This record gives sequence, C-alpha cells and structure tokens, in this order.
Amino acid sequence: MKSKNNSDIDQEQIELLEYAQSRIKQKKNLYYHFVLFLFISIISLTLNHIFSISNNVSFLNYSWSFWLIFSWFFLFLFHVFNVYVTNRFMSKSWVRKQKSNLIKLQKLKIENLKKEAEIESKIKAESEIFNKKSQLITIIVAAAENDVIGIDNKLIWHLSNDLKRFKELTKGHHVIMGRKTFESMPRALPNRTNIVITRKKDYLAENAIVTNSLSDAISISSEDSQPFIIGGGEIYKMALNISDRIELTRVHHNFDGDTYFPEIDAKIWRETNRIEKKKDDNHKYNYTFITYEKIK
Repeated sequence: MKSKNNSDIDQEQIELLEYAQSRIKQKKNLYYHFVLFLFISIISLTLNHIFSISNNVSFLNYSWSFWLIFSWFFLFLFHVFNVYVTNRFMSKSWVRKQKSNLIKLQKLKIENLKKEAEIESKIKAESEIFNKKSQLITIIVAAAENDVIGIDNKLIWHLSNDLKRFKELTKGHHVIMGRKTFESMPRALPNRTNIVITRKKDYLAENAIVTNSLSDAISISSEDSQPFIIGGGEIYKMALNISDRIELTRVHHNFDGDTYFPEIDAKIWRETNRIEKKKDDNHKYNYTFITYEKIK
C-alpha cells in the first residue's frame, strides 16, 4: 500500500513538473514575441522617418508603420491572453479533468441503464415462469352447475368417462395439486410426475415432489409442454390467472359442497370445444366436456 501511494505521488509530481515546463516555454515565447515586436516597431518607425515614406503611402492619413505596429500590437495582445488566460485555465490537465468528468457521467448513465435492464430482465424472468411460450399450463376440473367440486375433500359424483378423459389427458405430464387433494387419493397418480404444494416445510409425500408455492411447481415442470393443475379449490384460484387452458367437465346438476371452482370470466376465456354427454347406466347425470382457451 505504501509503494502504491509513493507511485501516485511521483506521478503527480511528474505532471506538475511537465505543466511548469510548459508554462515556462509559453512565457519564454511570449517574451521573444515582445522583443521582436519592439524591434520591428523601432525599425518601421525609423524607416518611415528617414525616407518619409508616409508622404507617398498612407491610409486614412496614417503611415504604413502605424498600421503595421497597430496590427501587430493586437496580435501580441492575443498572444498574452492565450498564455495567461487560455493556456492557464484550459491546460492539458484541465482538458483531462473535463474528460474524466464526462467519463464519470457516461459510466453513471451506463450503470443506471444496466440497473434498469436488470430490473426489466428480472420482471420478464418472473413473468416467464408463469407464461412460458413452450408451455400450455392447463387446469383440469369437474364442476357442478353451481361450481361445486367437492365436499369434505371428496368427489361427490362418479363419472367413468370423466375419469378416463382425465387419465388420457394427463398421462406422461406433470400434475400439480394441493396437499389436501394429494391426501384424498390412495397414492400418487401413476405414469405422471406428481407435484404437491404445501406450506408445511417438513412435509413428505411418497412418489411426489413437494414444494411450497405454485410458482416453484411451474418452474419444476418447465420441461413439460403441458403441465396440469388438478386441484383443489385454493390452487385453482391461484392458477386461474396464469393458466392457458381449462379442461372442464360440467356436471349438469346442483350439489351441496364446501369446495368451489372460480367463475369463468367470458371476457378472459373463450370456449373452443364442447362435447355433450347424456346420462346412462354408468353415468347418473348429464355432463359436458368443455375446453376454454385464454383470450390473448
């Protein structure tokens, strides 16, 4: 550290010495200029007097020697100004200082731009967690006419075709669910990657990945082209804003229950497919498979 400080002082002394030498040279040149000015002025006046050239050559009743000395005098004044004003206050060190200030300003602007770019990049990255172009985040749900989806963490109806459709659509994909939904099932769904969302930090789920937020669950399933969100009610509410598609089985009956699916806003969601099914020996209620796509 000591040697570094000495090096800095030496460099400063060198700059001061160079500046002093430059100023000496400037003043010396000014002195030579002044001597030459006096010498030429005396010679001009002497010649003008001896040969009386002014009687033959004049301008506005002044001799040529007057105009020569007058013009040179202003040139000399400019030289004086340049040495004692311009070069003193606008020396190389002054120029370097101005450059340094400009560089600092540019660096500050660049740093601000970098910070803004980092903020925008962070916002974009967080947004892409929920809206990856390569992903089709899909909600799959069965809901009654009055939007009931369950009671006491259990299904109210049994529709075999609905279960088959659920299996066909979600096979090979990530299925994202809340803890209560996972615990309502006898085991983790086979041939799928089960992701369980819970606030419990020490929660363990057999054959399933445990995470603490929906955003983390979406991030975990980032390699899946179509992860499915399968419940329950609170997870559906959170997922509705970030999902791209809803695969809804609408059961045409009203039920009593304690868990509901959020209302589907027609301004946000557009129906793209509908398959109506009638009740039969294996299906106690009429039902309809409806696909909704989010309006871009």
